[in-house]
Parts: sequence; structure tokens; C-alpha cells
Amino acid sequence: MGIEIERKFLVNHDKWSLVNKPEGDVYRQGYIVNDKDRTVRLRVTGTAAYITLKGGTKGISRSEYDYEIPLTDGIEILKDFTTSVVEKVRYNISHNGHLWEVDVFEGDNTGLIVAEIELDSEEEVFEKPEWVTKEVSDDGRYTNAALSVNPYKNWR
Repeated sequence: MGIEIERKFLVNHDKWSLVNKPEGDVYRQGYIVNDKDRTVRLRVTGTAAYITLKGGTKGISRSEYDYEIPLTDGIEILKDFTTSVVEKVRYNISHNGHLWEVDVFEGDNTGLIVAEIELDSEEEVFEKPEWVTKEVSDDGRYTNAALSVNPYKNWR
């Protein structure tokens, strides 16, 4: 079984703007199933598509299965079968032996930047980059699935 162990943090916009970053990947992802115990997500990038199944979160861990599918199929499934969508640009940043995935959200979630780090265990020690701020791992509003139905623009 695949297990995802992930922590999420907010990002300081001013410090993030100064980071030397690679070109980001545009993601468009939609949800076929979206409830607290499971999600089925379809993600399309410029060159690939993936279907991902995730179980309910226990602590910062949950089951995860991720499969690449043909891009043309992914585009059609996203259009015809998903009920809610999130758009973002993802940047992969290496910092002290860990990969940080930084999502700069677009559309209804514009203004939100979230950094995620995947770990090998819930107790793994890591160093946060200076642009990482408050941890939001336990705040369900910051999951992509939640943002697809209750976008950041509605929080204010």
C-alpha cells in the first residue's frame, strides 16, 4: 500500500518572491470523489495526466495510489467527470536534503501559497526554508480537495 506522509505550511509572499526558483509546472486538477474519507483526483499538467486515489488522513499520513494515464484521456476525464477543480503552478525546491513542493494557486484560490514536504516518517526531522511560515497540516481547509469546493477567495 502507498502511504503519503506530508506536512503543509503557509509561505511568506515577500520572501518567496526573492527565491531563485525553477520554472513551475501548471497543474489543473479535478475531483471525481471528494469526501473526508477518500478522494479520487484527476491531475493534468502540460505533458502528462494522473489519476490519484487517497484515503482519509490519520495524523499527517494517509493511503495514496497514483497512476499515470494518457494525457488525452486525462483531459477528457477532467472535463467530463470532475465536479470541482483547482488550478495552480507548482515549484519543486530542494532544501537541505528535502524536496519542497510549493503551490502558487490561481483562479478562485489566487493569493494562497502553500508549501508541502513529504517525509519518510511522521517523526522525521527537517529544516524549514526561511520563506516557510505557519504549519497548516491539521487545517483541512488547505487541502486541494477542500480548496476545490471552498476556495480561498471565500474565506475573507
